[in-house]
Amino acid sequence: MRIALCVMVPLISVLLARARDPECAGADSWPATMAFVHLKNAGLARNDTVDFGRTKVVRIASEKIGKDLYRQVHRVIFAETSGNLIEIITINDASHQECSESGVDVFVVARHLGPK
Repeated sequence: MRIALCVMVPLISVLLARARDPECAGADSWPATMAFVHLKNAGLARNDTVDFGRTKVVRIASEKIGKDLYRQVHRVIFAETSGNLIEIITINDASHQECSESGVDVFVVARHLGPK
C-alpha cells in the first residue's frame, strides 16, 4: 500500500499541475515584453520614461484551443516616471512550454470606464 501511495501521489501532482493554464503573466513575460515593443515602435513610450519595476500584468482570460495550446488575454499596465499609466490589452497563444506560441495582438486602452 505504501509503495502504491509513493507512486500515485507524485503522478497525481504532475497531472494536476499540467491541468492548469500556462502562467504567462509576469512583468518580464512575452505579453508584457511584446506590448512594450509595440508601444516603442508606435512612439508611445521609451525605455527612459517607463518605470519597469511598477509594471503590472494580470491574466484576464485563458481558453484551451488545442492540445496544450491556450489563447490568453492579459491586462498590462506600464507606469511612466511622470506618473501616467499606459494600459494595454494583449492576446496571444501559449503552451506549458512557451508563452510565445504566437505573436501578440496589442490594444492600447485609450480610456477606462468603470471601477479600476
